[in-house]
Amino acid sequence: MARLAPEQLTLYLATDPDLLRGRDLVDTVAEAIAGGVTIVQLRDKQADGGPMYEAACRLLAVTRPAGVPLIINDRLDVMLASGADGIHVGASDLPLAKTRELAGDHIVGYSVNTPEDLALAIQCRADYIGIGPAFPTSTKPDARATLGLEGLGKLVTAAPMPAVAIGGVSLENCAATLACGVAGICVISALLNPADTRAAAQRFRTALGR
Repeated sequence: MARLAPEQLTLYLATDPDLLRGRDLVDTVAEAIAGGVTIVQLRDKQADGGPMYEAACRLLAVTRPAGVPLIINDRLDVMLASGADGIHVGASDLPLAKTRELAGDHIVGYSVNTPEDLALAIQCRADYIGIGPAFPTSTKPDARATLGLEGLGKLVTAAPMPAVAIGGVSLENCAATLACGVAGICVISALLNPADTRAAAQRFRTALGR
């Protein structure tokens, strides 16, 4: 089983090519890590396997020396080919049981929105879960029902593995989100929209009190 310390989930960056606005992916991620990001997910729903593999290899040259895990969204083939640290899947992706089987000792994360999702994550031995959307979000237009702090807290309390909150997490609500018991927060637009990604990450780390 993969080893993932809960503190590595403190500030989780998921990438989005639409938010880079011409900036280099690797340079932007490097700035985010310098500002305090502790784990990175390569997320690109439109990319073909070849370009995504190349992006993963380039990112590993930045994340691995920093001791920051690199997670691949959805694409088990890209994770295995690149040697990335793990994979994150959701209900509509490759089944979690098969993902866990094929991923071996790599980190496996799973998106959770309902008690049924959590039961599957427990059954299939996910290493961590991403619970959300915690708040309304524009990053994922097909997002499931918004949980709010109460719904988030119930799922966190029932989860035996560490969890990150995702969806609409901001500087204003991140402290309240952390108080629900999550190990960390996953942020996309609030880290990638600002021109200074390093400063944005630093502000989050300060707001989280870590």
